[in-house]
Amino acid sequence: MNNTPLAEILRPKTLDEVLGQEHLTGKSGTIKRMMDNDTLNSLIFWGPPGTGKTTLAEIISEKSGRKFYKLSAVSAGVKDVRDIIDEAKKQNLFSGKSPILFIDEIHRFNKSQQDSLLHAVEKGWIVLIGATTENPSFEVVSALLSRTQVYILKALTFEKLEELVEISVAKYNEIHKTKFFLDEKQAFIQYSGGDARKLINSIDLVLNQFKSLKKNKISDKDVLSVLQENMALYDKNGEQHYDIISAFIKSMRGSDPNGAVYWLARMLVGGEDIKFIARRMLILASEDIGLANPNALVIANNCFQAINIIGNPEARILLSETAVYLAVSPKSNSTYNAINEAMAFVKKTGNLPVPLHLRNAPTKLMKNLDYGKDYQYAHSYEGNFVDLEFLPDEIKGTSFYNPANNSTEKKIREQLKEKWGDKYNL
Repeated sequence: MNNTPLAEILRPKTLDEVLGQEHLTGKSGTIKRMMDNDTLNSLIFWGPPGTGKTTLAEIISEKSGRKFYKLSAVSAGVKDVRDIIDEAKKQNLFSGKSPILFIDEIHRFNKSQQDSLLHAVEKGWIVLIGATTENPSFEVVSALLSRTQVYILKALTFEKLEELVEISVAKYNEIHKTKFFLDEKQAFIQYSGGDARKLINSIDLVLNQFKSLKKNKISDKDVLSVLQENMALYDKNGEQHYDIISAFIKSMRGSDPNGAVYWLARMLVGGEDIKFIARRMLILASEDIGLANPNALVIANNCFQAINIIGNPEARILLSETAVYLAVSPKSNSTYNAINEAMAFVKKTGNLPVPLHLRNAPTKLMKNLDYGKDYQYAHSYEGNFVDLEFLPDEIKGTSFYNPANNSTEKKIREQLKEKWGDKYNL
């Protein structure tokens, strides 16, 4: 009997077999062209779990005829990296092709670990392929990022997941000489959270449960009867990852410290990345609290910086303090609304000309064209204020920022009224 997991059996062996990433693997896809031309540079695959990052790295290695080294950033250290680089340098002397070093979850490497890759990548001793579920702009050091190309893998669409369900059931039937067919697919797809590997594993699990029974037709109810007993409390790479961070954010937005701490605990116990949690609190501090309490952004930023120094398990204390502070802070989304409205306005009105009095005039010609003429320097006037128009003529008098009804912004509203009167309808 074949004991190889179904997900491993179904792992694509060619680019054509990879589902949902046609922008990279299709006829005009970047990876396809790279393989056809045999021009391989260091790169990073960024995308949700189960979208094919590891698979693509293995296909690239096989297709290009390069030796393949694989490390997980969760367990590997600088010594592991250096040992592979030393071996890769020797490999280059004989094959002439730089081997591939694949690092899964590269975002979990700290700065010194990432720095240990720089020289080898720059010298071409290795071709680095990193895989990450987190934004490389935040998680990969700029020096390494500048030496690699980032490729984004898309989440699998519902249609692609349906196709994968059919492929998986057919392959299972072929291997086990069974005749299963699905009455419905929704339960498998929903449980997977878009993760192809999780989807295939769940099909393998469910069909194994029913294999000894005289039942070939499987319904969503049958699927849930098996999967609900096997669901993890928290899957940091699955659908709950997004549901629980949503509940966490909404608890703080809704000023409930108990809800905030509970959902924070769920994430911490489940092993969620503490930087992911802190980054979301940074966003909330500006989006939902804003000028109602400007200190919230300072505290959230300090928390983000501090947890990188302290790490687990003590980081939980800082995260809890910050989450409670943000939850009990007064709320305002006025600046969030202001920039959204302004950007929508810009898209609608196009590139309006900058008024002449606001333009810089570094040359004589510009001065002759009245650049900077009639500009009044605010610090030359009483109260460091002068009544001057700062918007293009076509939209003068338009308001984007509307102070919210909290103590801080009430003072801002009064100050604006005192300076501008009814000019911006405050």
